[in-house]
Amino acid sequence: MFKLLRFAKPYKKQVILGPIFKLLEAILEILIPTIMVLIVDKGIRIKSTSYVLEIGGIMIVIATLGVMSAFTCQYFASIASQGFGTILREELFKKIGTLSYSEIDEFGTSSLINRVTNDVNQLQSALAMFMRLAIRVPFLCIGGIIMAMLLDVKLSSIMYLSIPIIAFAIYMIMSRSLPLYKTVQKKLDKLALILRENLSGIRVIRAFSRMEYEKTRFEKANEDQTNTSVRVGKISALMNPTTSIIMNFSVLFILWFGGIRVNNGFLTRGKIIAYINYTTLVLSALIIVANLIVLFTKAAASAARVNQIFDTNPSIEYIGNLSIDKLSNKNVSSIKFQNVSFAYKNSKKNSISNVSFEIEAGQTVGIIGGTGSGKTTLINLIPRLYDATEGEVFINGIDVKKYPKEELGSKIGVVPQKAILFSGSILENIKWGKEDASIDEIKRAAEIGKAAEFIEKLPLKYETNISQGGVNFSGGQKQRLAIARALVRKPEILIMDDSLSALDYATDAALRNDLRKNTKGMTVIMVSQRISTIKSADRIIVLDNGLVSGVGSHQQLMKDCDVYREICSSQLSKESDADEQ
Repeated sequence: MFKLLRFAKPYKKQVILGPIFKLLEAILEILIPTIMVLIVDKGIRIKSTSYVLEIGGIMIVIATLGVMSAFTCQYFASIASQGFGTILREELFKKIGTLSYSEIDEFGTSSLINRVTNDVNQLQSALAMFMRLAIRVPFLCIGGIIMAMLLDVKLSSIMYLSIPIIAFAIYMIMSRSLPLYKTVQKKLDKLALILRENLSGIRVIRAFSRMEYEKTRFEKANEDQTNTSVRVGKISALMNPTTSIIMNFSVLFILWFGGIRVNNGFLTRGKIIAYINYTTLVLSALIIVANLIVLFTKAAASAARVNQIFDTNPSIEYIGNLSIDKLSNKNVSSIKFQNVSFAYKNSKKNSISNVSFEIEAGQTVGIIGGTGSGKTTLINLIPRLYDATEGEVFINGIDVKKYPKEELGSKIGVVPQKAILFSGSILENIKWGKEDASIDEIKRAAEIGKAAEFIEKLPLKYETNISQGGVNFSGGQKQRLAIARALVRKPEILIMDDSLSALDYATDAALRNDLRKNTKGMTVIMVSQRISTIKSADRIIVLDNGLVSGVGSHQQLMKDCDVYREICSSQLSKESDADEQ
């Protein structure tokens, strides 16, 4: 947890001054019982109202100063803890942005969200409580014991016996509750995962009438988390009654033995009252220590989860900002795969194996294959969403691993398999491809991507708001907006990962026709399950179980590639096949 305190550096002044004011409050609090002795033993004994009022006035001043010190500490603690949390969340978000797909897959989206929200909140609370109580509580314990001893050493034996008893009771309760707090956090992650899946997949769940199943699944996870929380709550609930019993018995024995000492003339009534106050103060401080340990244990578990993100080195690292264009060779292939193999993390089997091919600049290339053949995996290696396990991927003769991140990103436009849109206007979403794009560039990209057809019919046109996830648009409309977003940046390489699947055949054909006309010199890679989408491409790459089964034009593959012929026969009529051959 101390590793994360570096994010509190901008609030160093508050972190230092807060505990100092809390210490001042503790000093003033320690003085109150001793002053009370003067009122009881002197003011009340001699029946001097003026003396009682005088000492009472001093107590009011001390109490007022104590309250002001407490408020000041609370103010500083709030500023420091909230500022610390804000910086920590920002840094976590930045760090997550540097992680590759492999690390994000390993952590899981729900877990990452929980770490940025719940775990950071836990750490904020820990910092605030540290500033408010970490110095005050030990001081009250030590100060209370010393002041009690000054009042009567022999009576202090009751306190000496009470402290280990109450410490043992606290230990027994905490030793059983602390491990359960960590379990609760893990089960909260699982609950968040189920909730996220339900909210994001609500349409599918309703379409398949799986509401009752999902409700049962959520209830089971919720009950599991609840039962664990209740169990730890029951154990923790023993803390206050157990410690209260010990404290009350301590007070009882103090009154008993203290009364004997008063009768014998060794102790005054005022000192007995002060002694009870100090004993209660010390034992209450021990209970606060126990609660602090629980809080800091939770915070330590949260800190470990947060540090796990910070300590994770991204598997994909980029070089500096040196321009690579000086090294690139315009006379070599635009894209080249050389003996490339790739396996996902914790997978024993390669998704693609020993893949080699070249794509010339300006070519339109289609990639086809059965489900799970490695098409998406293959194209994800070009923009370095993943790094090849073996072999090398080249762009303009340079290994993609040598490109700076920004330069590689500027060369490539990607239309993902699942069209992702962000809340905001259509204009803002298309501008994701190019922040400084003019309205003419945006409209042109929308026209080529066939998005202008439906945008112009909308009342607000390009200012139309997109709901979260783009739920107010159809699948085909979302795909066309995603294509326009990629086209507006005018990339050297355009990668379309099955991004025409939701389009009707007429729109598909018109879009491909416009792409050919308006993307001169651009290398276009189209992944598709449709033969009609890729058969007119300059080259077609056929994948089968992670291996390249064939490379060539439609006519060549019909003659030489059995896998391609099988795909064609499943989609095209025999007459169409004969015509094409």
